[in-house]
Amino acid sequence: MPELVTPQGNYDISAILFDKDGTLLDFVSLWGSWSECLLTHFIRQLKLRGLTFPETYLNNLLGTVHNSEGRITGYDRNGPLAMGTMNDLYAILGWQGYLLGLSWAESMELVEACRREADAMLEHSRPVLPLPGLLRFLEECYAQGIALAVVTADDTEAAERHLRWLGIRHYFSAVIGTDQVERGKPFPDMSLLACRQLGVQPSAAAVIGDTNGDMRMAKAAGAAVAVSIAPDAGAAVPGDSSAKALLDHLLPDADAVVQSYEELAFQ
Repeated sequence: MPELVTPQGNYDISAILFDKDGTLLDFVSLWGSWSECLLTHFIRQLKLRGLTFPETYLNNLLGTVHNSEGRITGYDRNGPLAMGTMNDLYAILGWQGYLLGLSWAESMELVEACRREADAMLEHSRPVLPLPGLLRFLEECYAQGIALAVVTADDTEAAERHLRWLGIRHYFSAVIGTDQVERGKPFPDMSLLACRQLGVQPSAAAVIGDTNGDMRMAKAAGAAVAVSIAPDAGAAVPGDSSAKALLDHLLPDADAVVQSYEELAFQ
């Protein structure tokens, strides 16, 4: 059985389950673009109805970080955009419309129209970028004969599309979206289903993700190791960019934290 080498220890594994957003592809490039489009249309449509969205709520609404020009430059790893399902996000927006005076039906119709705009923008621009070192690491996994799967809070159809945009769909024997299970992250359902489809025991699988929800899912499933990719570790823990500080602050359930795939290897 191949041995996954991390800065915090080595683990015997025969499979790896990857989160998608923030783990395989750059989170802000894809979901920052989508969220900006979604929120811009939502706020614009509210104004057309004589309603004003309190823009001071923007950072807290979906868990995004905005610069002085309103562009999304970062995200809360433990916030709704990073950890929630698509339906969670739509419900959050729908609630805002309801609070401002729309009926729930009107608000959800508005959210659906804004979603279509944001999805169309993604389909046109396809702003997907692989994380540094990912392609090399996937090739090494292939050379080692390690079974690979994706377990994502996104819907399966969208996940499949994003993997094709990146040109990496062929590496994965299974793609599990939250629509395939009763409970999403941090519950173990997606990991357990992926392991069944790969034909491996959870105790022989590593989970790689970027949020503590991924780590908690790994623990609940009995995975061999929970590894977090945290390229912005220094920004996440002001004044201390050590893996220990990140573990304690944002990823308390991770067994290993790395800033790039260059820190992972096999022996």
